[in-house]
Amino acid sequence: MTLSPLDDYPVHQAPQVMRHVTTSDRNFYDRYYFNCHPCSDELMLIVGLGQYPNLGVTDAFACVRHRDLHRVVRASRELGTDRMDTAVGPFRVEVVEGLRALRVVLEPNEHGLSFDLAWEGTIPATLEPRHFLRWQERVVFDSVRLAQTGRWSGHITIGDERVEVSPDRWRGTRDRSWGIRPVGEPEPPGIQARNTGTFYWLYAPMQFDDHAILCIVQEDEKGRRLLEEAVRVWGFGDDREEEYLGRPEYRPIYREGTREVESAVIAFAPPGGKPFDVRCTPILPVHLMAGTGYGLEPDWRHGMYQGRGPVVQGVTYTLPEDAARMWGMVDAVGRFEYDGIVGHGLFEYWALGPHPSFPA
Repeated sequence: MTLSPLDDYPVHQAPQVMRHVTTSDRNFYDRYYFNCHPCSDELMLIVGLGQYPNLGVTDAFACVRHRDLHRVVRASRELGTDRMDTAVGPFRVEVVEGLRALRVVLEPNEHGLSFDLAWEGTIPATLEPRHFLRWQERVVFDSVRLAQTGRWSGHITIGDERVEVSPDRWRGTRDRSWGIRPVGEPEPPGIQARNTGTFYWLYAPMQFDDHAILCIVQEDEKGRRLLEEAVRVWGFGDDREEEYLGRPEYRPIYREGTREVESAVIAFAPPGGKPFDVRCTPILPVHLMAGTGYGLEPDWRHGMYQGRGPVVQGVTYTLPEDAARMWGMVDAVGRFEYDGIVGHGLFEYWALGPHPSFPA
């Protein structure tokens, strides 16, 4: 029951010190996610930092896709007692103004990627529906997440090239999620080995000049909807309430013989309002699971114990030479169009396992 600085704030939710969570589930996590891009196919940077209190680990990663380069820097250390310490080796996340402004830093290092970036939200941080999923009697997902669109300023250095980042051009989305999802070292599968592993997923926070559309679709192997969200959120200073857009209908077009999305339409039907379609085009795909800890690499997964640390590593792939490593979840810069307006944002998708949209 060791105290930490967070215990001096009146934020307790249980008769525990703040460094302890109220579940003993090993898979509890608490994570930041950011992406940054110039609304084009030039570059996409993805950054994450997570804490895993029941595994005693905190880790971070940054992944940049720039021309033919896929470069990752990642770091891990023991979590310790102070959960307000969001530094992991050369990484740190600073909350400048809660739910509105943050700073994300990767100090210069030997792995050829660094940055110092300031985030400013353009819409209020928006709470998404709770994500709950039980497989073979075990709860494997039980989490909540906030989402926000915003703009960036600062700089990114890739090798010897410094890229200036200005808020007139550089956009992105971020989220904060916490709860239960699979993390850490693999567990003995037991009855979970019966699970065939369907994950049919779309996550599309879209940013337009004065508003955002936040959309989620998850379905099982029968096409049943497990999670969905469809809302329009207006920017800071606009008094209009968040607008529910009905059940989103996702219609992707895949490259022949693959599950790689070339384009998609998402249809919205606001109750009592005019239905509309958003046309989606992924313009720069980033394979999120290559080197970052999201994947199944045996030596580096989120929450995996790497030692007291900090342990810092770099991983670099080039395309198309290393295309075989680029699998799984895709986080793409997306171009979104509806009613004569154009926006950009995250087009995240994965189609793993059986689903009615694929031939048997």
